[in-house]
Amino acid sequence: MTSRFLSLLVVLSFAPILHAQPEAPPKYQIYGGYSFFSNSLNGVPGSHHPLNGWDAGVGFPSWHNLRFKIDVSGYTGTNLGGQQKPYFILGGGEYSRRLGRETIFAEGLGGVGGANRNWGANASAGETASFSGLLGGGLDTRLTRRLAFRVEGDFQYAYFALGSGKYYTPYRIPGLPTNFGRVTSGVVFNF
Repeated sequence: MTSRFLSLLVVLSFAPILHAQPEAPPKYQIYGGYSFFSNSLNGVPGSHHPLNGWDAGVGFPSWHNLRFKIDVSGYTGTNLGGQQKPYFILGGGEYSRRLGRETIFAEGLGGVGGANRNWGANASAGETASFSGLLGGGLDTRLTRRLAFRVEGDFQYAYFALGSGKYYTPYRIPGLPTNFGRVTSGVVFNF
């Protein structure tokens, strides 16, 4: 009887330790939310105008806290008489670290950007494709076992140029932005 009681006592004493073990990171993440882009494509000095839009992403199973991620975002706005609808499709790595209920992460992504044809000042023609790179990070706060709220800030590079002539020769004007800031927030579904 005493040996059974001692065995039960030992097992019960390990229960809090086993419960305190960190949970395994989620295999997949799906994210969606609002995104703010710091400047329009034709936002030369004196005519800066931010763009509003959406952001969505998918994170794949991690290996030592590093996971492959695909991020897609789109924006709309008007500046200097030109309607702008840029979008970006990026992929790369995300490194995350869990700290209690929160998970902090840093990411580096690269890919392509696209835009509508007449995004220049007074609806003049512009290039519709660009390389884009993104460096940033953020914080996920767990709401439930499967849901988290994300806040993210990024530096994004994109090189769009204007175009002219019969053969559409691209050209740059001084002050045409290539460096952008991006802030996004939304919900992450972990499974």
